[in-house]
Amino acid sequence: MDSDAVPDLVRRLWRLPITTPTRMGRKSTLDVETVIAAAVRLADAEGLAAATLPKVSEQLGVTAMSLYRHVGSKDDLLQLMLDAASDPPAGPAETTGWREGLWRWALDLWELYRRRPWLPRVPLHRTPSGPNQIAWLERGLEALADTRLGWDEKARAVTLLSGYVRHSIQLTQDLEEGRPAEQAQAAGEHEYARALGRLVTAQRFPNTAAMLASEAFAASDEPTDVTAREDFTAGLALLLDGLEAQIATTSGAAHRRDAAADRRGG
Repeated sequence: MDSDAVPDLVRRLWRLPITTPTRMGRKSTLDVETVIAAAVRLADAEGLAAATLPKVSEQLGVTAMSLYRHVGSKDDLLQLMLDAASDPPAGPAETTGWREGLWRWALDLWELYRRRPWLPRVPLHRTPSGPNQIAWLERGLEALADTRLGWDEKARAVTLLSGYVRHSIQLTQDLEEGRPAEQAQAAGEHEYARALGRLVTAQRFPNTAAMLASEAFAASDEPTDVTAREDFTAGLALLLDGLEAQIATTSGAAHRRDAAADRRGG
């Protein structure tokens, strides 16, 4: 393999050797796996902000400068953590079609982000490059394998869905941080509607006023986990409905081209 064709970060993601100048002295007892594992443990325990190079070095009993040899940079460390903590999905799921396959794929990704809420907070500075991220991409593409979509359309579909999962989790987290402690999402939404219902008039904002007065924000003691999942799956269904229409259009056009080719051949 041509080492010049593979950036150092990608080589670290795939645990490929990196050529570095020979150093005198004792051989380092660290490796990229050890450094990343320590950083992931910190993020799991205390959040992404805790996974700093100084804290990682403290946990490993080394200097912060010594870590750069193994992770490259602070930004690279985050990308390495993202891939390492993105536990790959299970093998090919038994599904009845592309829609169920993508539904399960999106829910599995959503559950991963629920287990590790710091993951969607890692800045995305590049397209999926590590083996675990590629495993997620592969499963999403696998669900669409039997459709007549082109590769560009399949890539857009998977990108759209993964972005929706990420945004959904981030929105849930942000709103939770803004609510009083222990207040559930449904209760917060009801309080929001009651407060704005006094200010948003039908004369000025007819549609918003009607929404606030509707059952959309009715009083409920539903826990946040339930409300968040319901909101997520409702949005996911809308996206898949749109993709279903695109697949039907693409399939119909492909069938017409096939039929025209058969007629010309005959």
